[in-house]
Amino acid sequence: MDRRRFFREALGEFLRPVARAIDPSEKAAHHLSLDHATGDKPSDLSAYAPTDREHWLRPPGARPEGEFQTICSRCGDCVSVCPARCIRIESDPDGRGGGVPFIDPDAMPCVLCDGLLCMATCPTTALVPTPLEMIDMGTAHWRQELCLRSHGQDCTICVDRCPVGPKALELNGAAVVVHRDACTGCGVCQNSCPTEPKSIIVTPRSARD
Repeated sequence: MDRRRFFREALGEFLRPVARAIDPSEKAAHHLSLDHATGDKPSDLSAYAPTDREHWLRPPGARPEGEFQTICSRCGDCVSVCPARCIRIESDPDGRGGGVPFIDPDAMPCVLCDGLLCMATCPTTALVPTPLEMIDMGTAHWRQELCLRSHGQDCTICVDRCPVGPKALELNGAAVVVHRDACTGCGVCQNSCPTEPKSIIVTPRSARD
């Protein structure tokens, strides 16, 4: 078990009995699709399909998926206090998010707001108060074949807008490097990426673990 996960779960057990504002990143004015950069598209776009939507990005501090779905009361308090309006909840258990709070980074990512209000507001500890550096919603993955940098364009949008900064996301020549131990999985990079399909996507923690 990695260090961050160990401390996160230890903190969760400690808090079980007890019941950064940055402006949301603006999307690029218009999306530059990969065919504009290269003159063609990958022959098999299915290889770049979004992550299986059975796995949803959960708000920061969420317990492991099974626990989260069991403990969450579906009260909507985290939705109400989110300053970025990125947390959603749909009543249909077969709909998006499986009936509990989720984040769709393509629509609006988590901006890791000051106070991390969703965690502080949760009445059931389905969201466990967690220090910023320990937040683990998922992990970003860079897809080299789709990235504008791989086709001669000096795009730095994902790196520039990452709320964690170079500890999580930085450039190494033409490559975008994701530091998984520091990446929070907030989705700002995915939301900001100007290519279609996205050159960087977040895999939710439940799909990774």
